[in-house]
Amino acid sequence: MMTLQNKNAVIYGAGGSLGGAVAKAFAAAGATVFLTGPNQKSVQKVANEITALGGLAETAIVDAFDETAINQHLQRIVNNAGTVDISFNAVGVNVVQNVPLTEISPEDFVKPITLTMQTRFMTAIAAGKVMMKQKSGVILSLTATPGGIGYPHTGGFGPACSGVESFSRTLASELGAYGIRVVNIRSGGSPDSRVFKTAIDATPDVMDPILKKMEADTMLKKLPLMADIANTAVFLASDLAGQITGVTIDVTGGTTAALNYKVNRLD
Repeated sequence: MMTLQNKNAVIYGAGGSLGGAVAKAFAAAGATVFLTGPNQKSVQKVANEITALGGLAETAIVDAFDETAINQHLQRIVNNAGTVDISFNAVGVNVVQNVPLTEISPEDFVKPITLTMQTRFMTAIAAGKVMMKQKSGVILSLTATPGGIGYPHTGGFGPACSGVESFSRTLASELGAYGIRVVNIRSGGSPDSRVFKTAIDATPDVMDPILKKMEADTMLKKLPLMADIANTAVFLASDLAGQITGVTIDVTGGTTAALNYKVNRLD
């Protein structure tokens, strides 16, 4: 279904595995995707994969922590394409995890919160200003399980997720009168994403019990794949979700509704 036909979508962090998956899904749904990231090679790779399948993609090196660069890029899109219909930020930041909060340094705790909120704020506000003139648009963000439930040893990541979710709700309340929707997606962590695959390849003995515990915590006894997140993003960006705003859509297999590790799988 070409649910995003004639839509222009900007993806920040498009060279990452999840950002790239969402970009491909947007393009497959008919959107023209504007891929940004700090690394031309990784962003261009995603663009090449999209165009090889008949999709429309353009690339640009944009620092998603640079307000001027973000605004200038969006203005170029408006000048050349007319509108910015969808904005999605998948930029990742380094996080110190697997350390109790009582042992983590203030800098390691605060830094991911600050950086995450900085880039999400800059890209969303820049898109919001453009969309206010259009009287339409969708701003999407991404968090993870710790944004909705207490999860030990996640350092500043959990508070960062909670901050993004709160910001998304607040922004939605301010932009709704302009016909703009703001929605956050909460992921359970995709084992087929690059960050998980890298960790699995490097330390399989460590990651195996971690993944089994994460799967056991879900109601469905399996973690969402990148395609699950990408498909959710396509739906939320489309007119099919025209009355959904100001909320976080949970794609964690049910983890944040209740920890289900005591429930055994039925074979």
